[in-house]
Amino acid sequence: MSRVFITGIGAITPIGIGREGLWEGATSGRRGVRAIDRFDTSEMRSKVAGQVDDFDATAFLDRKQAQRTERFSQFAISAARMAFDDAGMRLSGDHDDIGAWIGTALGGVVFAESQYKNYAEHGLRGVHPTLALNVFGASSCCNVAIHFGLHGPTQSNSNSCAAGAVAIGDAFRAVRDGVCRAALAGGVEAPLAPLTFGAFDIIKSMSTRNADPASASRPFDAGRDGFVMSEAASMLLLEREEDVIARGATPYAEIAGYALTNDGEHMTAPRDDGREAAKAMLRALAEARVSPDEVDHVNAHGSATPLNDSTESRAIRAVLGAAADRIIVSGTKGMTGHALGATGAIEAALCAMCIKESTVVPTINLEMPGPDCDLRYSPEVATPLKQNVVLSNSFGFGGLNAALVFKSA
Repeated sequence: MSRVFITGIGAITPIGIGREGLWEGATSGRRGVRAIDRFDTSEMRSKVAGQVDDFDATAFLDRKQAQRTERFSQFAISAARMAFDDAGMRLSGDHDDIGAWIGTALGGVVFAESQYKNYAEHGLRGVHPTLALNVFGASSCCNVAIHFGLHGPTQSNSNSCAAGAVAIGDAFRAVRDGVCRAALAGGVEAPLAPLTFGAFDIIKSMSTRNADPASASRPFDAGRDGFVMSEAASMLLLEREEDVIARGATPYAEIAGYALTNDGEHMTAPRDDGREAAKAMLRALAEARVSPDEVDHVNAHGSATPLNDSTESRAIRAVLGAAADRIIVSGTKGMTGHALGATGAIEAALCAMCIKESTVVPTINLEMPGPDCDLRYSPEVATPLKQNVVLSNSFGFGGLNAALVFKSA
């Protein structure tokens, strides 16, 4: 088995594009949530989202490729390109030993939504001929493989809001165990369309703080009232230790542990005692061969929903014990919103950069922690902190609990 390092980061988020854009946005506390202008929200309770308004697909794909793909796959290819470039890896020809693992909650469902409208108005002649090729979740990793000539394993998962973390965890193990030499791993989500957005609005899971969009996403705050949906993509390049050394690459961090559990109890509500979430954290730490009191920083899922944040707080405290009073916890969704299947990958990228830059990113819009959220949260400004071990949580509908452990490289 080989140690596995993150050597490249590509990102498309509401607070910045590219590794540098994401890091600058996060460390400056930029708020990426605003009033939706993509579609009519007059019938909806929630009217805010994290939109990416400065993405240009033709900056990463030629015009013909951009026309053949829709936003979901464009995000994937573009973030992958940035990850390769950031790692200084130049690809040419075929690559039998590089794979791609990409998580997404909804895949190309927004493109399908637009085509259903065309079908209703014009019949089959109004439907785009690439619909069948763009709607399924694996279109992201398949388009990435085709675009870059990757012939290693390609896998997509739809593990709701834990999907990006699951993809990174699975890719980490594949590289570690010699299934492939390197892997692109991350998450992609482009869910902003009326029916898709409205489906979450109907179940009253999203914030209705419409008068002040920038403060709508409030991880762990007493006034939190739901998550804020956003679109984003984040891709990491994972490489074996021997290849990192041979290339003379400078890694951001090592991936050392991963675990996945399920509450097995409810589709939308977390298990009240947080037992399975805690179990995921403990198993990931055990795989990384570190004890809970060696953790320097916890990147929390922090969805800003009333139930999830209090449950996660209990789970974190159960894992860390007395150390929970000193270990800093951050929640980034106050800045980025909640990008569903991409969110764990965005936060993995930030964890890696936090380690490399000895900095903890701020927790935005946390004015007063809720009564059940009694942890030591990062302030609203970036904070210097040397970190040897970082634990990152990603939870999702269906009771999914994923945890990743990162170490200093």
